Amino acid sequence: MQVSVEATSSIERQMTVTVPAARIEDDVNSRLKQTARSARIDGFRPGKVPLNVIKRRYGKGIRQEVLGDVIQHTFYEAVTQEKLKPAGGPSIEPKSDAEGQDFEYVATFEVYPEIALADFSAVEVEKQVSAIADTDVDKMVESLQKQHADWTEVERAAEDGDRVNIDFEGFKDGEAFQGGKSEGHDLVLGSGTMIPGFEDGLVGMKAGDEKELELTFPEAYHAEELAGAAVVFKTKVNSVSAPELPELNAEFFSKFGIEETELDGFKAEIRKNMERELKQALNAKIKNRVLNKLVEANSVEVPKALVDGEIDRLRQQAVQQFGGGANLDPSALPAELFEGQARQRVSIGLLVGEVIQSNELKADEARVKETVEEIAETYQQPEEVRDYYLNNKEQLAQVEALVLEDQVVDLLLSQAKVTEVEVSYEEALKQDQAPAMEDESEADAE
Repeated sequence: MQVSVEATSSIERQMTVTVPAARIEDDVNSRLKQTARSARIDGFRPGKVPLNVIKRRYGKGIRQEVLGDVIQHTFYEAVTQEKLKPAGGPSIEPKSDAEGQDFEYVATFEVYPEIALADFSAVEVEKQVSAIADTDVDKMVESLQKQHADWTEVERAAEDGDRVNIDFEGFKDGEAFQGGKSEGHDLVLGSGTMIPGFEDGLVGMKAGDEKELELTFPEAYHAEELAGAAVVFKTKVNSVSAPELPELNAEFFSKFGIEETELDGFKAEIRKNMERELKQALNAKIKNRVLNKLVEANSVEVPKALVDGEIDRLRQQAVQQFGGGANLDPSALPAELFEGQARQRVSIGLLVGEVIQSNELKADEARVKETVEEIAETYQQPEEVRDYYLNNKEQLAQVEALVLEDQVVDLLLSQAKVTEVEVSYEEALKQDQAPAMEDESEADAE
């Protein structure tokens, strides 16, 4: 077998492979003989069909099968021989496949880029730090009470925190716009679920009151035709209800799986959960920042095959997230919707891999066990979850990959210029970036 390789770009290769005719003909003849032993042709006894008859009837198909197998085997032989690392499947173009002649084909494919990591010591990273105050715990307890509040209809004017039942319809330039109408809609004032100014405009209204709200949609609103638009909402309040918060007692505590009878014990459990959530949020945020900085510091040519594969994964995730299931074909979602995110993910993956390889990093066993413990603690049967992870190679490998990525982040942080910024608990939980896709299934006014 002869192999020659041409670099058509920094990551694309054209590899010409020539396979001796003898190898092709030997395989073809071998398969013809196998077929002759089982072929049934009128006028001949089974196993007694002449080889030339078998060749006339089955030769063309058998030859194509052999060439397909030869391409598959020799391609991987060739890339191994040439020490190439394909980043995706090849495009194959046969050049010469005449019987009795050497078989030649050209395989075009992308390879993983060669990466020379930039110095990370000049990179500036802002790291948020936070601690949970007693007031944060009190706010969380109050929020849990509000989530389980009973609502009692009142005759007074609506106040912040009340629930109003309303009818509304939105108009732009005097014309009703799609998705801007609802009847019998329950809305908690101060929840921030509607566009700015909508909920504030309902404060002070009573059951039966009607009012026109002159508002402006945010410039970054997801519906392009409404972004930054001046609109009028005609609203009517059907009823006003005030919340009745449940008592802080054992019955209330048990709703959250907490077996406590005293408020202090309940708060202690709530604080523990908040601390876990805070740690996860801060770790996720600094990881995101560091890895984005890594991409900014290193210019990497990303193989299209890897980006396309990541786009497909993001499509699948989007379908699952929005409940499309079997009713929606993921490939129907536009690729450009996910391309930027896919390219970023692939770039991060390539660069993280290079950091791991160049620094000979391996997953720290102690951190792996610690991570498994943290995962198990969130379940009611932690021992079963712990055993499941530690005895399941696939699940354990996923944990090891997460730990290894954390070790990459720690290494990069040790090299970078890090500035710690103290933030509140609420600020720490906020994401740096908005989600790539927003749920547009709600009414456009929300």
